[in-house]
Amino acid sequence: MVARHAGLVRKLALRLASRLPSSVDLDDLVQAGMMGLLDAVTRYREVPTAQFETYATQRIRGAMLDELRNLDWAPRTVRERGRKVEQGMRAAAQRLGRQPTEAEVAAELEVSLSDYQSMLQDAHGAQLLYADELGSTLEERAESADEGSPLEVSSTADPLKALVTHELRETLVRAIEQLPERERLLLSLCYEQGLNLKEAGLVLNVGEARVCQLRSQAIARLRASVRR
Repeated sequence: MVARHAGLVRKLALRLASRLPSSVDLDDLVQAGMMGLLDAVTRYREVPTAQFETYATQRIRGAMLDELRNLDWAPRTVRERGRKVEQGMRAAAQRLGRQPTEAEVAAELEVSLSDYQSMLQDAHGAQLLYADELGSTLEERAESADEGSPLEVSSTADPLKALVTHELRETLVRAIEQLPERERLLLSLCYEQGLNLKEAGLVLNVGEARVCQLRSQAIARLRASVRR
């Protein structure tokens, strides 16, 4: 089963790597993904309640995300800028009672629009969201179910973990519904249809750099919403 699905690991690694800075090593993602595949094979034999490829995809992605967090690949300045954008996004949304525009977030941060867009560009749309970064109630329940696990939790988990997964999903669904239409479309193109930056840009009629900025902004909005 491992040999048969090794290609799936590389496919998922390439898709994830296309959304990350070039400093992230593809081989590291593949290696982590293979460990996730091995884990999936072992667990699936114990509780075969879903199609293996669907189940393995979740375990492989989870292993890759855990590896990225362990590597702490993002420079401190990138993380700081990301947090600053989220804070500005959250403050502007609370003050305005709606999702702020780029100009409004820039004003909240007291930077020019071009500087704000540069901050988005630096973030590269690669922020990762983990269960333990949500509100305190969900955080405690998520950690009790599977400490530090990413949002993608196995559907074969116990009822408590399934409940946590459902609540996290509902939280994200509500946050996504509040996004501007263009950003919702972009996330759909990137994460549902699997388009790369260039392909998504062709659909939206903008360049890759602008797609990167919009995706970073959309993810920042989601993080700001679910962490309120």
